[in-house]
This record gives sequence, C-alpha cells and structure tokens, in this order.
Amino acid sequence: MENKTTRMKELVFTLNEAAKAYYQENREIMSNFEYDKLYDELTELEKETGITLSGSPTVRVGYELLTELPKERHESPMLSLDKTKDRDALAVWLGDKDGLLSWKLDGLTIVLTYRDGKLFKAVTRGNGEIGEVITNNAKVFSNIPLSISYPGELILRGEAVIGYDEFERINAGIEDVEAKYKNPRNLCSGTVRQLNNQITAERKVSFFAFSLVKADGVEFDNSREQQVLWLKSQGFETVEYCRVNRENIHETIQIFADKVTTNNFPSDGLVLIFDDIAYGRSLGRTAKFPRDSIAFKWADEQALTHLKYIEWSPSRTGLINPVAVFEPVELEGTTVSRASVHNVSILEGLELGEGDEISVYKANMIIPQIAENLTRSGCVPIPKVCPVCGGATEVRQMVDVRSLYCTNPDCQAKQIKKFALFVSRDALNIDGMSEATLEKFIGEGFIKEFSDLFHLDRYQEQIVTLEGFGQKSYDNMIAAAETASHTTLPRLIYGLGIPGIGTANAKVIAKAFDHDMEKIRHANREELAEIPGIGEVLADGFVQFFASEKNQQTLDALLADLTFEQVESNTAEQSLAGKTFVITGAVNHFANRNELKDKIESLGGKVSGSVSAKTSYLINNDTTSTSGKNKKAKELGIPVISEDEFIEMIGGL
Repeated sequence: MENKTTRMKELVFTLNEAAKAYYQENREIMSNFEYDKLYDELTELEKETGITLSGSPTVRVGYELLTELPKERHESPMLSLDKTKDRDALAVWLGDKDGLLSWKLDGLTIVLTYRDGKLFKAVTRGNGEIGEVITNNAKVFSNIPLSISYPGELILRGEAVIGYDEFERINAGIEDVEAKYKNPRNLCSGTVRQLNNQITAERKVSFFAFSLVKADGVEFDNSREQQVLWLKSQGFETVEYCRVNRENIHETIQIFADKVTTNNFPSDGLVLIFDDIAYGRSLGRTAKFPRDSIAFKWADEQALTHLKYIEWSPSRTGLINPVAVFEPVELEGTTVSRASVHNVSILEGLELGEGDEISVYKANMIIPQIAENLTRSGCVPIPKVCPVCGGATEVRQMVDVRSLYCTNPDCQAKQIKKFALFVSRDALNIDGMSEATLEKFIGEGFIKEFSDLFHLDRYQEQIVTLEGFGQKSYDNMIAAAETASHTTLPRLIYGLGIPGIGTANAKVIAKAFDHDMEKIRHANREELAEIPGIGEVLADGFVQFFASEKNQQTLDALLADLTFEQVESNTAEQSLAGKTFVITGAVNHFANRNELKDKIESLGGKVSGSVSAKTSYLINNDTTSTSGKNKKAKELGIPVISEDEFIEMIGGL
C-alpha cells in the first residue's frame, strides 16, 4: 500500500505540473499520450486503494484564475466528463437508450444568461466553480444573438472557438515567430479573456451551444434533442450532432472521424449524452463527472518505425529544439517522418537513440508525436556546438524543463529579424518568405548570408522534402526570389538594416548620390550630414556600417545577384519639390498608399505620417471626414485634397 500511495503522490505532482505548464504557461513538458497514460494509472491506483489525494487531477477541475477580470461563482459546478477511447465501451455505456453524439470542441467553455430576451451575462468555466465575467467580449462574438424571442431567464452552455482559417490569418500577421500562437485553443483563450473587447471583436470568435441549463415554462418532451432544436430556434448555432443508438454508434463515430482533418474548428474528441433527460439525471454524478454523458477521445492510430536521427533546430531566442526524424509511416491517411520532441527533458525521458524502435501517432489525429520508445538505447548525444553557427551550446534548466541553447550572440538563427527586414515588402520584397520559413531555412543551414536567398536552388532536393513544403512551394519561392532580384537601390539600402535608415531616408540618400552605389558605400560623414533629413547622428551610423569589412563583403555578394531599375536623372521635373504631404484613408487610382507615396517622392515631394505646421497638403478622399488628421489640418489651415485633386495638381498620371 505504501508503494502505491508514494506512486500516487508522484503522479499527482507530475500531472498537475504538466497541466499547469500547458494551460497557464503555454508550454508542453509531456505529450498528450504520456499525460493520458499517467492519468489512467492514477485512476486505477485510486480504485485499488480507495484513496484520493488532495489536489488529485481526478477530482479537481482546472486551476485558479490569474486575470483581472471580475470573478463569479457558478450556480452549479461545471464538471469534467469521464472519458474512453474504446468505441465498444460507448455502445455498452449507451445500452438500450438513444443518445446524442457531438463534437468535443477544443476552445473555451462559456455560460450565457439571457433575461427579458437580452444577453445579460457571460461567464467562463474557470475552475469549474468560479468563472470570469466576459460579457462585453461575448457581445462581439461573431454569432451570438444579443436578443432572443424567449422572455424568461435562459441559461445555456457552449464552446467559444476560433477556426483554423482565422488562427492562420492572425498568426500570418505576427512577424515574431516566438510570439505566434501555438494552437487555436490558446488563441481563443486569450481572445475571450481580453480586458479590451475591441481586440476580441477583431478576431472571429464563434460560439456553439451544447447544453441548455434553464428555460422555465418550455416543454421539451424529456428530450435533449428537443432542447438543441429549441436553442436553434432562438438563433443559436449548436454543436454538430447525430442521434445514435448502440446499433449505429460505430458507423456514426467513423463519420465524425472522417471529418476531423478537414474540420475548420479544432476538436479533441466527441461527447455522448443520453437523449432521455430524466434518465440521465437519475444516474446522478461522481465527485468530478456527471453520469449522463461521457467523452470519447480518439484512440490514436499508432505505427511502429525506427528513429533515423535527431535534428537540432535553433530559434531566434537561442533555444535549440530536438526534432525526431524517423522512417516514414502512414498515419491517419498521410505519410509522416518527423515529430517534435520539444526539449531535452522529454528527449532524455524517452531515452532516444538512433535506430531505436519507436511508436508514433498523431495527437488529435493531426500533430505527429512519439508515443513510446520500445528500445530505449539512450544514445542520442546532446550537441556541444550549434548546428547553425558552430558556437558553444549549454543545457539550461528552467523550473522543471531542461533545454539546449546556443551561447553565440551572433548566431544567424538569432538574427531572424535582420533577414525578415531584408525580405520585407519595403525592402527586397521576396513574396512568401515568412519568418517561419526563414527560421527553418537558417536552422537547416540553407541561409547564412543575404545572398543565399538567391541561391536556394542549391538545396532543391532538401527543401521539397521538408514538412510543409513541396515542389510547388519550392517553384514559387525560386520565382519570387528571381522577381525580387530586379529591384531599386533605395530598397537595397533599406534592406541592409543600417541603423536609423528607413525607407524615406534610403530614397533621399540614393537620390543625393545619383543612385550610384559606389558613391554611397564610400560616402563620408560630411556628405551625408548635408542631405536634408539625415543629420550627423544618422550619418555617423551610416559611415560606421560601411566601415565594416564584413558588411562590405555582404554588399559585394548581393550586387553580384541584383539588377536595378533605371532611375530618371535628378534633373527631371521636380514639380512637388519643397512640398510635404500626409496621406490618409483609402486610395482609388493608386494600388495602395505606398504607390502614391512613391509618386510624390519621384516628383521631389516628401511624405510625412502626421499633420503639422510643415504639412503642405493632406490627401484624403473623404475630404469632409471628422477624423483626427482632417480636424488638425483644418485647425492649421492646411488644404485637404482628394486623390483626384492631387492628380490634377501634377498634370495627370
């Protein structure tokens, strides 16, 4: 008995730390497979001993709240669901009763209260007993009815979720790879619990009702399905469901399983509930689980394979992540050959070694993971040097996780921002070269210098086999680099990342030296300081940049790959010389505001971001707008002109 209780204490601590890391700190210290395995072991030990330890995850629901949102206690505890991965067990559980089988959506559970036909309150599940009040945020969800026809008090529960399409859209707009959201659930959790609901409104949060708690005076004929249909009649979107019995439940589960990989909303299983309301209530509840419903988690399809090697992938923070590369296997209809091992702690826990026989699966049928290592040779060495720069590495322990880091501050993998600036729209404008792609290519050793971006054809064979890439992606990337290699000198100057030199300064410097790169790279401090808008501080930084032999070599390598657009001589008509413009609002005749800005600058004018006494004109197609810029322009007596008036001013396009 003593050995069992000791093991139970170990399991309670380990599982709670894993849950805390995953839900509160957005990091992963063990796989879903390992968590479920340990959880099941703890459950069995509790049954055998009759003991449930304080703080056990089998009886405690969730964690304490850590935000500044108002808190509120639920009228009745919101319990977790018991779970199974056995399809036959679901049929046995259902017996001779009918049930409703629906998605178990992976988002944030919300309780909505309506009074007098209006949304009165929205509260998160929280720790099951106390939730956070997020009413203002719920009012800007994409599909919640603010008014309904039912006049009484209505209380219902549902899941707030963000779809994969919205998740990808939001992540695409985040330049910093480390700041990107890990999955839609984390994005949704942060979005729903914002203190400023304008942020919530800018993201497409959907709410799917799954349970009616209270609606006095409405007859449902003792049927959960009738409750769902009634909620639909009130304007709610409900979780997709199918009515099932023990004869058709297997085929119905398969119907859901076939949809998992194409479903826009994340789910981590299914939920089965008795249609007979009275029967379900008569079954009562345990300390943690209601007995009228049960969760079904996908019995992850596993495949045996052999580990080929561990690939070490550096990131901008210096963290070097281990990635398992194994002999390709078929899982859930696709071929997989790689899986993240996350950190050194998990690598060591699995005792991985090259050639080991491993069992792999897709968590929630999507993300490749290692389930078990059957051989456990433990012979994978921790690299002493960074695979990108060759600098020394060290293993650091943060709380309970050991991770590998590169100690070289000049490691290329730590300079993602530098490369991201170079490929950005205002610089070389290499379409499709995201920070995530840059990080991967730098980690693989494909990119070490700017010029390497124009020679990725050297790595065609490796690139087309990378996860997330293929021949089409490769072809598009090479074509984009070819297009970007014909550019302008100001774009190159800006893209080099010279301290303090933005797009406008790059243009005036290029113009001042007649777009002659040799003159520019050898310009002295006095020449630069005389250029309007540059000054002594920027001139010093510019000269210091080109005083570096390494920077000069970088430029030489680039000049061998680039061609430049011919630019009109400085003697060309400068009809807007001495005039400063501010542009606001949408444009009609130009592709975007940058194109309009380029036009102004080509005619000798300047473009500023804010209205001041030095502004000559504010260009705004809505000349009667009461925006801040329009108001300030009118206060200062600055003309507000439309795009058409500007075109007339310069004599046409």
